[in-house]
Amino acid sequence: MFFQIKEIILWPKNKSFAPRRLILELGKVNIISGTSRTGKSAIIPIIDYCLGSENCSIPVKTIRDACDWFGILVSTSDGEILFARKEPGSQKSTGDMFILEGISIEIPNQIPDKNATVKLVKQHLDQLAGLTNLDFDLEDVSSGFLSRPSFRDFGAFVFQPQNIIANPDVLFYKADTYEHREKLKTIFPYVLQAITPELLALQHELSQLKKELRRKQNEFETVRQVSDKWLSEIKAQVSQAKELGLIDRTISLSESKESLVRVLSSIILAGNKPIQITEETISNAIEELNQLKKEEAEISIQLSIFRKRFSEMSELKENVIRYRDALSIQRDRLKISEWLQSIYDENHECPICGQSMGNVSDHLSHLVKSLNDIEQSAGGFNVIPPAFDREMERVRSDIRIHTEKLNGIRLRREALERSSSEIQKRQFDTLMVERFIGNLEKSLEIYQQIGTDSELNTEVSELKKKVESIEEQINQNQIKTKTDRALATVNANAEKLLPFLDVERPNDPISLKINDLTIKVKSVEREDYLWEIGSGSNWLSYHIAVILGLQTLFLSFDRNPVPNFIILDQPSQVYFPKKLAIKDSEIEVDYSATLKDEDIIAVHKVFETLSKVVNSSDERLQILVLDHASENTWGDVEGINLVEEWRDGKKLVPLSWL
Repeated sequence: MFFQIKEIILWPKNKSFAPRRLILELGKVNIISGTSRTGKSAIIPIIDYCLGSENCSIPVKTIRDACDWFGILVSTSDGEILFARKEPGSQKSTGDMFILEGISIEIPNQIPDKNATVKLVKQHLDQLAGLTNLDFDLEDVSSGFLSRPSFRDFGAFVFQPQNIIANPDVLFYKADTYEHREKLKTIFPYVLQAITPELLALQHELSQLKKELRRKQNEFETVRQVSDKWLSEIKAQVSQAKELGLIDRTISLSESKESLVRVLSSIILAGNKPIQITEETISNAIEELNQLKKEEAEISIQLSIFRKRFSEMSELKENVIRYRDALSIQRDRLKISEWLQSIYDENHECPICGQSMGNVSDHLSHLVKSLNDIEQSAGGFNVIPPAFDREMERVRSDIRIHTEKLNGIRLRREALERSSSEIQKRQFDTLMVERFIGNLEKSLEIYQQIGTDSELNTEVSELKKKVESIEEQINQNQIKTKTDRALATVNANAEKLLPFLDVERPNDPISLKINDLTIKVKSVEREDYLWEIGSGSNWLSYHIAVILGLQTLFLSFDRNPVPNFIILDQPSQVYFPKKLAIKDSEIEVDYSATLKDEDIIAVHKVFETLSKVVNSSDERLQILVLDHASENTWGDVEGINLVEEWRDGKKLVPLSWL
């Protein structure tokens, strides 16, 4: 995305004055030079405010008292856009904004009234950047850190304010706050194009398919459990039909559920078939009843064993928790002995009782030893091993399975006993058989309504295939490989620039760490984080090298959502004498005149490096530097445009406005 700043505009509250306009060149290193308290450090907050920041960080009093609207004119591949936002007054910010779009925009002398809101501007910027509407919240955890990427997030790669540019602890803009830090870590693979919008869409599709698969699998399990219950009833009905002589062929209860259903359905279709009750059918029923009683006894024994084991494991778990709590109480009571021993002095008095501590050394040692013994004992009870929980869950599952089996057997046994009892009372009359067939017909109707698991099984199989197919397309290892490759490119870009900057270890390789949002510098002996390396000149050099390395990578992408401009606020601050940097005086000082020769050379290196990168970008990168250093420090560097020099009373806000 081509997105560079053409102008920065301030509209005064006094309508008799014309707007204050700072005109920048596209594809160049632009410099605003000046002394302290001239308004240089307000430039980044002004631009950020016009691009939809939540709060207004523009300095109060002079600037906000004099200005009514703040604006920037940006140049894009489709033309120019003016973004203006009203000064918030006593509020932290305001949503009132004004937008103009066209091939070429003429800056109005006054902003008539708002014609947009911050929300609309953010949406417009997201569309300009071509950002996806999908978020990173694949599991619906509703975390703000996993929200969709926003144009606002990319401020981390374009702004380097005064408190960040040489900061050893923070490498990116606003990464010193937890919210922005976590969001930046989330979107980093997206910015590096390891995760594309198409890939993110696949991830969302995969997440939905997995949820659907889990739902279908739960349904399948439910149907299977219902089918198991119905299978027990079907077997009982088959046994009863055999005893009544309604089945005239040999059939085994071990046959499939579908086969048994077909047998029972054939009884209904047969209509008024003569009843054939024989000694054999009754004997078979009695034999089956005895077999069911035997199975019931065996499963009851197994279930008792599992229940006893589960009870013992539950009791053991409770005892561990109680014992651990008891140890904690003893440990807390004995903890004071460590403190007393640490302050022990035989010439001092006890801070608790006031008695001499001369003869208590042995007692204290005994108490401390007891404390150590308890802490060692408690160490083994801090965490119940995962294997214990897995075994407990397995026992619980065995109890459930055997309970279901026992209920199924009892169902069949009760049906057989009830049938035999009714047969003895009714002497196998036709009315009883007709009622059995009627009940059987109703049971089969209900069974058909419940359905079989074959359709669900097919759906589950198809969903599994889709999930496997998308997982192959996403391939988390490939995403990591792409991320590592992009970071390696950033590291290489930065390493090429370090020898041209004022850094102590110009030839040591560096690595940008997403999880920590900082860099590591590798030497022969060890790797050092940025905050472990001393000197402001080192911090400044690594900041500039990494930010330029990232922008160089972004320019190599065909579709780049990050604005291609960088704003650096006072990169030369690390070379200024401290007493001058904090001097509270109205006297305007040319800081560059106070620098030593080596400091001037170091500052010169910074501007040369910036110019080198911009000139090699074919005008696709723009840099704005806000600095104390005057033209005699960087004036001979090729491709630098001096926007304005704020000295001798000239400032961001004209004195006439005040």
